[in-house]
Amino acid sequence: MSNMKTIREKVGVTQAALAKTVGLTQGAIAHYENERRKPGLEECRRIVDALNSSGAAVTLDDVFPPSPVPALTAA
Repeated sequence: MSNMKTIREKVGVTQAALAKTVGLTQGAIAHYENERRKPGLEECRRIVDALNSSGAAVTLDDVFPPSPVPALTAA
């Protein structure tokens, strides 16, 4: 799950403005926010940098929280 949309809206940045800043399309940002696609690590870093430049104070894990790792069970 991504917190990108919530953070982006909180700092008042449009999808189009974020896309332009990070070198992506508005459609790509929409897909990432709706979890239809997953950005690569480099795109994630550029998105976090752009959000921070717009007034957010977030880390990579704030915007893109890691998925929980399932516990291993003994057989």
